[in-house]
Amino acid sequence: MKSIELFAGAGGLALGIERANFETLALIEIDKDAAETLKLNRPAWNVINSDIANISVQDLEKYFQIKRGELDLLSGGTPCQSFSYAGKRLGFEDVRGTLFYHYAIFLQKLQPKTFLFENVRGLLSHDKGKTFQTMEKVFTECGYLIQKKILNAWDYGNAQKRERLITIGVRKDLADKLKINFPTPHKYKPVLRDVLQNVPESLGAKYSDYKRKLFELVPAGGYWRDLPEEIAKDYMQGCWNMAGGRTGILRRMSLDEPSLAVLTSPTQKQTERCHPLETRPFTIRENARIQSFPDDWQFCGSMYSQYRQVGNAVPVNLAFDVAKEIKIGLENLQCH
Repeated sequence: MKSIELFAGAGGLALGIERANFETLALIEIDKDAAETLKLNRPAWNVINSDIANISVQDLEKYFQIKRGELDLLSGGTPCQSFSYAGKRLGFEDVRGTLFYHYAIFLQKLQPKTFLFENVRGLLSHDKGKTFQTMEKVFTECGYLIQKKILNAWDYGNAQKRERLITIGVRKDLADKLKINFPTPHKYKPVLRDVLQNVPESLGAKYSDYKRKLFELVPAGGYWRDLPEEIAKDYMQGCWNMAGGRTGILRRMSLDEPSLAVLTSPTQKQTERCHPLETRPFTIRENARIQSFPDDWQFCGSMYSQYRQVGNAVPVNLAFDVAKEIKIGLENLQCH
């Protein structure tokens, strides 16, 4: 089973697909550090560090040495952008100039048997639903029937609440014979206690002295409301009287809960995740554990580039569970 991945990042999705026994023919990634991460960990992978716009214009059959219709899986997820005419023409014309357009060009030119398109949950409601509506129209124009579902990584062996919109496409001529199910949630849902033991040493951001002193007053599982009122008022200032809990501010995680979604930056005021036992953000390796990367998967670039790569990744265990179902569908197709 052969796959090509677009917008590969640091390899979370690709690792899961590899674990499901697909052979990765190529991965395209524009970010130099993320591409170096892929090359370092998988020297045998064909990693193309380039703008996808430079690749999608090529004769893709020649470029990847694969005939149209032969590729088993095209995977990846594009950054979500507004479309210029969304809701007017609803189709290829709407998505020109966006990264999604290049994903669609790959589908159109290579006609893989299946595709896996992952994105943030918010894509469904983006521009009042018109953005995804346009994408669905484009998938149809490219010759695919799709099914979509929001999956929470916590249900699939990751100690993290992270919702992703998973879209699976099947080429129309195979639709009668190729059935793909979404993975069944696991019975056990891991918590931070399961992944934060014996974590290898790594780089990690630190809080300022002021922030650290505040966090020392917050118990595990707590947040800014656990501070003495005067201190909380001083820290929250104008936000103090606003409605809503703002539970992400000065949030210390507990070992007995899953992490909130791993972010691309370790310290963001509205969405903090302090370590349960120590007064500091999670290290890069701790975040990688929460994202279910193996401990031997190394990240390249500066500390903040590594945080960003880990935060942008698809959780490996979630990717594996989805890819496994696609593989089962393709294997059953071969039996027909």
